[in-house]
Amino acid sequence: MTRTDLASVLDGARVLPVLTVRHVSTAGPLADALAAGGARCAEVTYRTPDAEPVLKEMAAHGGLVVGAGTVVTPRQAERAVAAGARFVVSPGFDEEVVAKCRELGVPVVPGIATATELMRALKADLDTVKLFPAEPLGGLRTLRALAAPFPRTRFVPTGGIDASGLAAYLADPAVLAVGGSWMATAAHLERGDYEEIRRLTAEAVERSVT
Repeated sequence: MTRTDLASVLDGARVLPVLTVRHVSTAGPLADALAAGGARCAEVTYRTPDAEPVLKEMAAHGGLVVGAGTVVTPRQAERAVAAGARFVVSPGFDEEVVAKCRELGVPVVPGIATATELMRALKADLDTVKLFPAEPLGGLRTLRALAAPFPRTRFVPTGGIDASGLAAYLADPAVLAVGGSWMATAAHLERGDYEEIRRLTAEAVERSVT
């Protein structure tokens, strides 16, 4: 699994909405709102009981490349791919999850927080990692410090990033894409505020291409 695998799956998209969806009934309208805002990909986190059916419905939407996030076991990876996940994201580095994703033929993006964890990922022949949680770890300063001795690594920083910090992250050459939940929060979904989700997504996508 190389960075070109993930890059080809993302197809140039540099903003990755990270979604925690409690009810499958919201999956269709959410996918519509994200696609209307110009998003081409999304990550559905395995943090709720409905995560798998949400992923399945959003993957069937057709307008988005959908991946699974917060995947912590090989079995979760297997079920996510069966539900339509095109890529897998983990909060940390786990050899068994990486091996399962390789077996399934999907890109896997493990989370790292230290140079030691990054070296483990590189040893496993992975050159794209998720810096998580990015902002609590020190944000761009930490990302640049990690990138300096490992110049072939590409990062997908996620965690605590909002619209105000998006452009700075995307301007860094080590950043492949940025993950964030501000475009579709739990509060947005509870209110059914899909127009606001569309607006925030469109704003983020516009910032990613300028």
